[in-house]
Amino acid sequence: MTPANPTPLWQPDADAIARAQITRFQAWAAERHGAPAEGGYAALHRWSVDELDTFWKAVTEWFDVRFSTPYTRVLGDRSMPGAEWFPGATLNYAEHALRASAARPDEPALLAVDETHEPRPVTWAELRRQVGSLAAELRALGVRPGDRVSAYVPNIPQAVVALLATAAVGGVWTSCAPDFGARSVLDRFQQVEPVLLFTVDGYRYGGKEHDRREIVAELRRELPTLRAVVHIPLLGTDTPEGALEWSDLTSADTEPLFEQVPFDHPLWVLYSSGTTGLPKAIVQSQGGILIEHLKQIGLHCDLGPEDRFFWYTSTGWMMWNFLVSGLLTGTTIVLYDGSPGHPDTGAQWRIAERTGATLFGTSAAYVMACRKAGVHPGRDHDLSRVQCVATTGSPLPPDGFSWLHDEVRDDLWIASVSGGTDVCSCFAGAVPTFPVYIGELQAPCLGTDLQSWDPSGRPVVGEVGELVVTNPMPSMPIRFWNDPDGSRYHDSYFDMYPGVWRHGDWITVTSRGSVVIHGRSDSTLNRQGVRMGSADIYEAVERLPEIKESLVIGIEQPDGGYWMPLFVHLVPGAALDEDLVHRIKQTIREQLSPRHLPDEIIEVPGIPHTLTGKRIEVPVKRLLQGTPLEKAVNPGSIDDLDLLHFYEDLARKRA
Repeated sequence: MTPANPTPLWQPDADAIARAQITRFQAWAAERHGAPAEGGYAALHRWSVDELDTFWKAVTEWFDVRFSTPYTRVLGDRSMPGAEWFPGATLNYAEHALRASAARPDEPALLAVDETHEPRPVTWAELRRQVGSLAAELRALGVRPGDRVSAYVPNIPQAVVALLATAAVGGVWTSCAPDFGARSVLDRFQQVEPVLLFTVDGYRYGGKEHDRREIVAELRRELPTLRAVVHIPLLGTDTPEGALEWSDLTSADTEPLFEQVPFDHPLWVLYSSGTTGLPKAIVQSQGGILIEHLKQIGLHCDLGPEDRFFWYTSTGWMMWNFLVSGLLTGTTIVLYDGSPGHPDTGAQWRIAERTGATLFGTSAAYVMACRKAGVHPGRDHDLSRVQCVATTGSPLPPDGFSWLHDEVRDDLWIASVSGGTDVCSCFAGAVPTFPVYIGELQAPCLGTDLQSWDPSGRPVVGEVGELVVTNPMPSMPIRFWNDPDGSRYHDSYFDMYPGVWRHGDWITVTSRGSVVIHGRSDSTLNRQGVRMGSADIYEAVERLPEIKESLVIGIEQPDGGYWMPLFVHLVPGAALDEDLVHRIKQTIREQLSPRHLPDEIIEVPGIPHTLTGKRIEVPVKRLLQGTPLEKAVNPGSIDDLDLLHFYEDLARKRA
């Protein structure tokens, strides 16, 4: 549990606060728009949610958003779902992403890194030229505003060029990483019926080449709406019959033309993990993403033209789209294509050093893996340029905060952030002018009226409740694809509290205004009326050196009982003996709650994850309740389907 008044792990000094863009924004907004000049971030946040229209108008002015036709109002309709942002306005996301090319043509826009860890720059001028050439070719191929353009590509410069060219012509981008199998890709792309596919012949990961030409051939067969396929020869193979060569489409010296589209014109389609059915095809808008990401990257991440932004991600995860938006603030973005742990666990720190990253983003799981592996990033690498290490994907455990503080630098800004694919942004997280407390996210983000609600819809402070957002955010989905009456969208977020976004996470909002994430509310552990998030169990149990990873499930029994098994994946050489079982239970009893001791502790060959690396709790729970595998889980959404057979067999034996 979080102490009532702990000492901050980190506090920005007066100079850092004065330099932060959010400080300058507050002073400017106080002068121009009536924002509070005093009271720091807490006062600014309160104003940003109380005066939502004024705040977002201020954001567009501060970042000089170019509306080619003006808006009539900031919020035409504020109801959720269905909020209408900046009606009447037209603009283009890609135009804003390439603005820095005018002032800094010869500086790097992209730093591409592979498993050799040698950065290769792509200048702003070269990025703009390639986008202009490709956008012209897309128009020549008949791609029109609203057409879907798909990509089966890794995190390489070509992916950024293709996204920006698609946005420039008003097309709708959608991507999957090439480690996704054919079924996973088709579950996503078939929903949106793309007219064009960018694809690689393969990719390199963990020191090996992975040929994907057979999967690409299957995608071409199973996507009948495709009018063109563009081949990127990452492994050097010949262009397949009927496909176009990437270099032929990007060689011209063409100034990009930017289609001016309505504010709510679709920019891209992202996908939920799809663990229990077809992934939700989440549509976000050009204008909504533009202003949300300017706010998030410019004010919360404090990134600008002097910065380098590295986040370990793939094109199948929303963090890749967020990373690309670093270009909006003139920031150099670092694209790493490869294994996060090749040739050793410390690989990402080496990349941060070699690219001069000022913000390094990764997963909480990677931080904890480094801690367990005895990595010493501050000792072994020059990380003096790294101002902030940010984590997401799962809550960063308290030990992760302490490890980063001890092993990287004691004046390091540590930003644990939480949001979702659903908004392609953060609900809570980084604030450059606010203290950091161990185990906590610094604060809710500007313009985000984040609250913790009890089941009756009352806000609670200092207690576990549902994460809700009571005001619309510009990057909330404009719709789901193939959801004509909006029922799937409504049921996903607005079913429990009508008119209020319920995200499906358990959180505590502290009396200081910071936020603690406890895990997904749909897999909450509820014993004798006491609720606990699974993330709390993982954080405690995985401190034990023998445990590589764990999975806890709470299952209501037909007789009214409650069965709570804890599955543990051990490190090589460890054994689940009586001593380890005792220490696991003692850890949970002393650090969390004696009510939440597992009924059984079971060794497993591995913990199954989604393709984006999140533990799958609900499908395993369904399997253990006797649901057949084919109904409990979408096979194409899981990283290792064979692992699920263990849980299936266990359910059979228990039955």
